[in-house]
Amino acid sequence: MDYFEYKNNELFCEEVNLKEISKNVGTPAYIYSKKTLERHANAYLRSFSSTKGLVCFSVKSLSNLSALNVLKNIGCGFDIVSGGELHRVLKIKADPNKIIFSGVGKSEEEIEYGIRNKILSFNIESGSELLRIEKIASMLKVSASISIRFNPEVDSGGHDYITTGRKGDKFGISSLEEVMQIADYAKRSKHINMVGIACHIGSQILNLESYKAAAKKTVELAERINAIGIELKFLDMGGGLGVPYNGETPPDPSDLVKALESAMSDRKEKIVLEPGRTISANAGVLLTSIEYIKDDFLIVDAAMNDLLRPSLYGAEHDVWNINNAQSANAKNWNIVGPICESSDFIRKNITLSAKESDVLAVKTAGAYGFVMSSNYNSRPRCAEVLVDGDGFKIIKKRESYSDLLNLEEVPND
Repeated sequence: MDYFEYKNNELFCEEVNLKEISKNVGTPAYIYSKKTLERHANAYLRSFSSTKGLVCFSVKSLSNLSALNVLKNIGCGFDIVSGGELHRVLKIKADPNKIIFSGVGKSEEEIEYGIRNKILSFNIESGSELLRIEKIASMLKVSASISIRFNPEVDSGGHDYITTGRKGDKFGISSLEEVMQIADYAKRSKHINMVGIACHIGSQILNLESYKAAAKKTVELAERINAIGIELKFLDMGGGLGVPYNGETPPDPSDLVKALESAMSDRKEKIVLEPGRTISANAGVLLTSIEYIKDDFLIVDAAMNDLLRPSLYGAEHDVWNINNAQSANAKNWNIVGPICESSDFIRKNITLSAKESDVLAVKTAGAYGFVMSSNYNSRPRCAEVLVDGDGFKIIKKRESYSDLLNLEEVPND
């Protein structure tokens, strides 16, 4: 459940009329609800039956400092995939012992950054990565904590691009024998401390069977690793639970936690989850104004550089007019942006009432929205706004034309 609703035919976020934000901030703009972020995070945090759970929010889904700070303050840790994301969570004074560094291509600089800040663990995804971490830890004369990400061979996720737990995917290690060889090496290394195993089977998952299958394989692997004398601190089951973009009915986070606790009831390790989309997606909308109407097209001021998911995945976001008083005049539209690409669309074949200068709210845009935006066509990136009760604050200013040029130089002839 989120805090976006119509009141007297006008769309509100918590106690703020979105018309007020669009007038004061302009469009396009991302609007986030603090109460929704907190509610969705607590759906995980409060579901564990004991202290055996750690919720590490996936920063790649929504990385604004203010949003991350909201989640830190109610007890979330963070799952990061780059040095930049590490810099963000350290900036808000996140607990390093609640930071897990995932990703297949960690650079030496990123690894050293993580080791020096004593993060909980690196989720390693290859033998080569282990050797790199060991080398850097040795140079620093410390021990680095790692977990091994393995592929449980569970095919799940809402799109081929976001299915990540199969043999042949670029993520994780598919060979269990290779996992055991790495674990044995880690056990004998003076500069490596193996603390967990991890998997992540995909995104936008709409049933629990995939998680149950992955949990079973995780427990089996943990038993094999225990047998060679390694005591694990956590089992990381990743994230990926889906959200209702367009009428889907995904399981509740509490059902996921209950299923994992049941599958791992005989284990003493902490269960780690890395949710992103389920916390942030329905906590945000993208406001965009209709510039022109042509044939069956609503041409709006937001584009694929602002919200890439429809062009990249064919994703369908529900779209509301922030003024709902005209519903009797609804018709079918294709909502498109001003970018010079035929793939630049926000939503195809959607029925709503609209006229030029109306403001639309693209729903479920809090995850993988602003974080995937770009300056394509030299378009300044839009503003971000956080609503808290009856007030709102700009938490990222809209870029200007000058901002586009800040890092560029023309060399002298």
